[in-house]
Amino acid sequence: MSIYLYIILAYILVLMGFNFYRSFKVRSQDDFMVAGRSLSIRVMVFTLICTWIGSGTFIAGAEYAAKAGWSALWLPAGAWFGIIVIYFLAAKIRTFGQYTIGDILEARYGPVARVFGAIALIISFVAIVSYQFRAGGYILNIVSDGAVSVATGQLIAAFFVIFFTALAGMMAVAYTDLPNGIVIVVACLVATPFVVLAASADAGGVGEAMSRLPDGHLMVFNKDFGAHPLLKAGGYFLATLLLLMGVQSMYQKFYSAKTPKDAKQAVALWVVGTIVVETVVVVIAVFAASYYWPQISTWLTSEGQAGGTDPASIVLQAARGMVPVPVGVLLLAAACAVVISTGMNYLLSPSTNVMRDVYQRFINPGASQRGMVALQKVTVIVLGVVAFLLSTQLRSVLEMSYFAYTVYGVGITPALIAALAWKRATKAGGLASIIVGSAACILLGVVVPRVLPQVMVPAGDPNGDPWGIPLIYPALVVSVACLVIVSLLTRPPAKEELAKMFPEKAR
Repeated sequence: MSIYLYIILAYILVLMGFNFYRSFKVRSQDDFMVAGRSLSIRVMVFTLICTWIGSGTFIAGAEYAAKAGWSALWLPAGAWFGIIVIYFLAAKIRTFGQYTIGDILEARYGPVARVFGAIALIISFVAIVSYQFRAGGYILNIVSDGAVSVATGQLIAAFFVIFFTALAGMMAVAYTDLPNGIVIVVACLVATPFVVLAASADAGGVGEAMSRLPDGHLMVFNKDFGAHPLLKAGGYFLATLLLLMGVQSMYQKFYSAKTPKDAKQAVALWVVGTIVVETVVVVIAVFAASYYWPQISTWLTSEGQAGGTDPASIVLQAARGMVPVPVGVLLLAAACAVVISTGMNYLLSPSTNVMRDVYQRFINPGASQRGMVALQKVTVIVLGVVAFLLSTQLRSVLEMSYFAYTVYGVGITPALIAALAWKRATKAGGLASIIVGSAACILLGVVVPRVLPQVMVPAGDPNGDPWGIPLIYPALVVSVACLVIVSLLTRPPAKEELAKMFPEKAR
């Protein structure tokens, strides 16, 4: 059995002991959901990095880079822009000081919006957790030299993510993210020059290494990636932008900060860390793709049926074959860290929605603190099992991440940002945006590929685009149109309705 596997398992066991210690500090709903609103700037920065840097970066982003080259930077670029926008809202979000985005949606749009928002979030976040498990399967398969199958690896990853999250909630998430975030940043920075040097030395220079890749890999918009490359790149940009601006995991971290000032300062450092990590991961993936291009080409042309190297595992392959062993261990530990941290972040959020937005709001408003914590732990386990079952059906981490991002970004983010920044948004407008936006995503992303496979581009490919147009464009248009048009056609909110989000309006 590979030494890499033993080291990774030892790292996970250390995290387990750390989380057992933190679990004794959980005594209330505040502790479990928002870490007692006690997170310092240092902890906030690394937990925010881990909120975003997950297998969507190390697996989906790397898969995109291996297939499309430098144009893969459009995928994380949306998040960078989104963080900058969020910088101006972070203090306000912390001042509001609740638990979920459902609290914001209800404050502006009423209880029905809270319920539909929770449904959209649960669907998309369970999907995101599912491909964290899939990524965990890839990692354990590679570090064990194939001794642990991808399916078994998914089961092991699911167990640890579910167990850690159920153990101590946000206390576990935030303080697991601290060491994981440090490992992620250091590993990426240290590994990058080794990967570039290995690919260049193998090919006879940097230029020669890049010449091994198809021409489209060196373009701003890969001409071979999608029916309309510019629209495809823009679609990925918008998907990450909209998810980032509305992602509940991030809002929960803001609610967990000690003060509004701490939340805002943490975001300023978060954008720097995110840009650095996501850029170097793309660099690693592109140069590793050059090094392994014959094997990747075999995989792509045979759809994985004739061996070769799966592009989704390219960063993991680089860790095993292109860097010194200590650096490889560090990079694999980083990959393991992102799966655990992101899985925990996105598993805690929907369980919080179930408890806060459904159970406590409509079923048992007087639930005790101890009862809420116990029942949320059960909810974490149930949602985790659902995510694991979904992970066994996945074909592509990249396509699942894109769909999950789109459902959330279109169904939730327009109404959420309007709730925070547009006083003219009305209950009817926000509710229409949430329902119609989510329905459009499900129609175009799930129903159309199965009912009308002939309109998909590539033809018949369920992971393609309806009529060659990425689904985020029509779905976003109808979501925003409903928000704006319905709001302008209905009565403006009264002063008392705006009081919670815009206190100055009520005076």
